[in-house]
Amino acid sequence: MRRILTVTTISALALATAACGGRQNTAATDAGGDITCQAGQDTRIGIATGNAIGVYFALGNALAEQVNASGSKVQATAAETGASVQNIQQLVAGTYDVAFSLADTAADAVNGTGSFTTKQPVAALARIHTNYTQVIVRKAAGIKDVAGMKGKRVSTGSPKSGTEVIANRVLKAAGLDAEKDVSAQKLDLTKTVDGMKDGTIDAMFFSGGLPTPGITDLMTTAKDQVEFLDITPVLPEMQKINEVYQESVIPAATYQQAADVKTIVVPNFLLVRQNLDPNVACVVTRTLFDRKTQLVQANAAAKEISLDTARKTSPVVLHRGAEKALDDLKAPK
Repeated sequence: MRRILTVTTISALALATAACGGRQNTAATDAGGDITCQAGQDTRIGIATGNAIGVYFALGNALAEQVNASGSKVQATAAETGASVQNIQQLVAGTYDVAFSLADTAADAVNGTGSFTTKQPVAALARIHTNYTQVIVRKAAGIKDVAGMKGKRVSTGSPKSGTEVIANRVLKAAGLDAEKDVSAQKLDLTKTVDGMKDGTIDAMFFSGGLPTPGITDLMTTAKDQVEFLDITPVLPEMQKINEVYQESVIPAATYQQAADVKTIVVPNFLLVRQNLDPNVACVVTRTLFDRKTQLVQANAAAKEISLDTARKTSPVVLHRGAEKALDDLKAPK
């Protein structure tokens, strides 16, 4: 049974039941009709997040706590996962009801491309924060650009994660084959950070919000041995795959660096199944904005959650429950 962080004793018991194949009072499917933004019965939902020392995990658990405190009949529990690709697969399978995902992976899912052989029936609740492609190398490895990773031990992230998708695309854009030209280490963030510290990994990729707790740890404890790598020279090739990839910077103050670091960024979406009960979708979406202050306390990346950008989820359509919540939030009070 997958490792799970409980939010409350009740929700922990609910998810334990779910993992054994007997979850009860799960979110209903969309039966049509008006949306009240109130679940008709006590409903338990699971939220798929990401690595335990990443932003998805921090925000996912905070979101679950705030859903539970919202006064609705919805109770949520967040779980550690391999992140984007795995999250969508398990969302569609019914293992989870809400999932964090990178926008590029979500686009692959609805288009049936990349890691997905068929179009996946997912919808968005909102665009949330931005993920920064954080590429770090050990100074002793002598890596000056992505092409310099050839023959090196490179962590490309957890299997079936958004990090792995981006890492493989960045390597390909630099003329490298992730399966042949580098010694790919498909590790979660915890093991990746440990490997960077002890020298068993030469370079690492991680796509996450700012600050990512695991990266903070690495840059604090091994700051003299590691450094960020600017990967923006491969951006034109990345944009041929998906225009969602853009250039930005990791501010120096994020990890107490001497200067900003240029990198490639991609937005994040909060996803659900297309047929999820719209009242449940509405409750979760409202919580994102009504409880934003509490989410920011969990991780500063939540500062980016905004009604101005929430609907920018193309090519993933907004769930009709999310549209109702966003319409209500925009309306004068």
